[in-house]
Amino acid sequence: MRSSLAPGVWFLRAFSRDSWYRGFILLITFLIYTCYHMSRKPISVVKSRLHRNCSGMIQPINDTHSLNDTTWCNWAPFDQSNYKELLGAVDNAFLVAYAVGMFISGIFGERLPLRYYLTAGMLLSGLFTSLLGLGYFWNIHALWYFVLIQICNGLVQTTGWPSVVTCVGNWFGKGKRGLIMGIWNSHTSVGNILGSLIAGIWVDEQWGLSFVVPGVITAIMGLITFFFFIEYPEDVGCSPPQHHGGLEENVDDAEDPGSGPHSNRENGLESAVTSSKEPSAQPTAISFFGALWIPGVVEFSLCLLFAKLVSYTFLYWLPLYIFNVVHFSAKESGDLSTLFDVGGIVGGILAGLISDYTNGRATTCCVMLILAAPMMFLYNYVGQSGISISIVMLLICGALVNGPYALITTAVSADLGTHKSLKGNAKALSTVTAIIDGTGSIGAALGPLLAGLISPTGWNNVFYMLITADILACLLLCRLVYKEILAWKASLSRDRGSSVALTHAR
Repeated sequence: MRSSLAPGVWFLRAFSRDSWYRGFILLITFLIYTCYHMSRKPISVVKSRLHRNCSGMIQPINDTHSLNDTTWCNWAPFDQSNYKELLGAVDNAFLVAYAVGMFISGIFGERLPLRYYLTAGMLLSGLFTSLLGLGYFWNIHALWYFVLIQICNGLVQTTGWPSVVTCVGNWFGKGKRGLIMGIWNSHTSVGNILGSLIAGIWVDEQWGLSFVVPGVITAIMGLITFFFFIEYPEDVGCSPPQHHGGLEENVDDAEDPGSGPHSNRENGLESAVTSSKEPSAQPTAISFFGALWIPGVVEFSLCLLFAKLVSYTFLYWLPLYIFNVVHFSAKESGDLSTLFDVGGIVGGILAGLISDYTNGRATTCCVMLILAAPMMFLYNYVGQSGISISIVMLLICGALVNGPYALITTAVSADLGTHKSLKGNAKALSTVTAIIDGTGSIGAALGPLLAGLISPTGWNNVFYMLITADILACLLLCRLVYKEILAWKASLSRDRGSSVALTHAR
């Protein structure tokens, strides 16, 4: 008779199995959201092709434009003098639709299997991205076509973020969540880089392929998602993660539970969330207003609004700022602006690492936001005095601006979606993620819009606007920072008490 394996061997086998599956989940969700961002990027590359200076180009013999027409090489309707406003309308169509759709996307994500939800979202996103490019081959010159496609694309792209954050939150516990998600969040920059490189291959010839190719890749990734995506560890026999425990939960012991500032909110949340620990009972999905009752959701959502306003203003306007102020060429300005994203990758990883070590998500965000304000002021005034200074300051600004943004949209969203007040009901994760990122997307739409309105009065005023938004984001976290400080003090008191007890015992 074959003897049973020792408990240690079973542990090693289970650990290895769980680790492999968790690594696979990180990889597939990384690739999924890389494709989402890759399909968004081509429009910024193709803009330069839709309207350009035709005076130095040779006009084809069979062209119907007159010889004196300097717009013959442009793509109507973007060949008019108001092309900036028209291109802005195409951008805002996506951003506004994305912001609005994000609030309802999480609600659907909780009630539908994530594998089907993500697959449908990626297939539709690939379709609408390709339709933008097919406008070239179908010779479409109607503004409403591009605006309508961007609206549809913005809506279906909202399926991505709540779903991938929910999945990663289901697989990874709170212990190293900040570091893991900080590294994982680099998919946004990787997607932007891939989208730029792929779009650049065809932008000067058949710019329609700049959209079609990323669209096809996104659709193929949607099919891969359908066959290989795993929503819960329990679906493949893996052990679920530990979601709770840490300093931030010790604060409730330091305060009177009956009179704490969140006692009413958590009581209201308990009535809004119905869950059971019986195996036969399935947790119900939380409502939109029920998710708002989770302590910290409102503060982090509003903080992200202002943080994302700053980040997306840099994303859309930094190349033009460098072009106008430093007087680099368009290509050099674009290349230099990517350093802001490189700094953002480093900032996201550092924010996750520090918040894991200190167990203070809000404090980490607040400190980085405080440091970001003077750095943006210095970059505007001295960052253009030399290429070396400009590179260093762009990296630092990118880290300090995008660090809190990355932390809130990943680890913080996962933390709040698995908050202890939910009593084990992880169904709130998708809705919480959608609320936080949807509120942030409002800032993403407002930032570039405000920069466009303010920039004619001077770039200094644009930076003053960014600094003001940064300070407001910091102020919104003050109450949560105070709560984390109380948790640290309570933990230190317990540690001292334990040390004294051990000393007396000896």
